[in-house]
Amino acid sequence: MKHRATSTLAAPPDAVFDLITDLDRLPEWNANMTTVVERPPALTPGTEWVVEFRAMGQTWRSRSRLETLDPERRVFSYRSGTDDGNPSYAVWEWQVRENGNGAHVTVAWELHPATFWRKVLLGPVRHRQLRRAEVPASMAALSSVLTPAG
Repeated sequence: MKHRATSTLAAPPDAVFDLITDLDRLPEWNANMTTVVERPPALTPGTEWVVEFRAMGQTWRSRSRLETLDPERRVFSYRSGTDDGNPSYAVWEWQVRENGNGAHVTVAWELHPATFWRKVLLGPVRHRQLRRAEVPASMAALSSVLTPAG
């Protein structure tokens, strides 16, 4: 099931899209991401990057593979999963649109738990954490990174 969250940011849409797609800056606006471990020299379809996360009392590495990078339409999508061989994965899609003097940001995610414990326990818990806390916090952090302190 696909889930969505939206936010309106007081920043130029291109600046928002550039921040979301700048792999080195991911930990600036995703509080659960501790570091970027590996990144490709350029984002092209099929390239992969690895980040380290801290959530649910655990630390793990997540490998993502770029599916779409369309700066004209401001669409960025990728598939991510733990870097330990587990077949479970998530699909993420970010869209940034103009909204008056700012940007309207939509993020959609779809979790695909494939193993018993991820289907029964970890997937539902992870989804609740994303929906209730992590995604809203990331949207707020995007805004604070892009809006200079006054």
